[in-house]
Amino acid sequence: MSDENLIPTVQVTSGEKFVNDRGITAIKDGIKAGAGTGDRLRKPDWLRVRIRGGETFERVSDIVHAHGLATVCEEAKCPNMSECWSSGTATIMLLGDVCTRACRFCAVNTGNPRGWLDPEEPAKTARSVQLMNLKYVVLTSVNRDDLDDGGAGQYAACVRKVKEVNPGTAVEALTPDFLGVLADVETVVDSGIEVFAQNVETVRRLTHPVRDPRASYEQTIAVLAHAKRYRPDVLTKTSLMLGLGETEDEILQCMDDLRAAGVDIVTFGQYLQPTANHYPIDRYVTPEEFETYRQWGLEKGFLEVVSGVLVRSSYRAEQVLEKNNVGLAGPTPGSV
Repeated sequence: MSDENLIPTVQVTSGEKFVNDRGITAIKDGIKAGAGTGDRLRKPDWLRVRIRGGETFERVSDIVHAHGLATVCEEAKCPNMSECWSSGTATIMLLGDVCTRACRFCAVNTGNPRGWLDPEEPAKTARSVQLMNLKYVVLTSVNRDDLDDGGAGQYAACVRKVKEVNPGTAVEALTPDFLGVLADVETVVDSGIEVFAQNVETVRRLTHPVRDPRASYEQTIAVLAHAKRYRPDVLTKTSLMLGLGETEDEILQCMDDLRAAGVDIVTFGQYLQPTANHYPIDRYVTPEEFETYRQWGLEKGFLEVVSGVLVRSSYRAEQVLEKNNVGLAGPTPGSV
């Protein structure tokens, strides 16, 4: 396709091709228009997002945008962005904002960055963490299958710089699967992180078609297991979206698989279809069911289980080292 047929960034709508400000061709929101059913279930009354704002929210927003950072909060349309930013925390997305994969649940732009990296990213990330005065930061990223190491070297450089500038800050790395290359996993785990996370996303049966063909249930489990074996002192963490059509038996089996891999922390949240082009919602899971899954997980021996309608993998992540189930007791998020 010639450049004149590409849709300008200023006019791009969800599902259409565009060229970003770095000259990278991508699909807006990750999935081509017309790829989904367009069907959307009516949201139940319990699914409410409390909108917050104020001085802290504005300060975090200003820092993120002034330093040209991508955040998963914005790129993935997270429903907790207002709460987190108002609390002075953000999940920073490394390696750019264009993913080489096209998972059907994800609203991050997809394309081929062709090796592009920002050499200033480690310094900018560290400075932003300093300005936000974060004691705990989640560093996540897009998949970068166009890079020989999947971006592991850049990831590790960002972690080391964050630690250098902010020696008191704990770091969680929510990483890609690096195509299962365990040496690349070790590169990140050796960078000084406290928590290593890689999301399994859904149960085994639904991995395809929900995730990109290059991802797999077994690959994610293997990555998590290796990280724990390699550095037992580093906490391991994963997340599942519910409401995609999974059964309770499949949820229980996934918990068993994760515990067998030594995973310490698991989160459960409601899948929310980002656009009509994305994978359709099968059902809305009730707050009572989320509480049941939380109890199951704790009984199976997970260190922490964060389970609720609006929970995402980074929800209240800054409280994980307190080992108090991230401050949740009784009803979980989305239960009121």
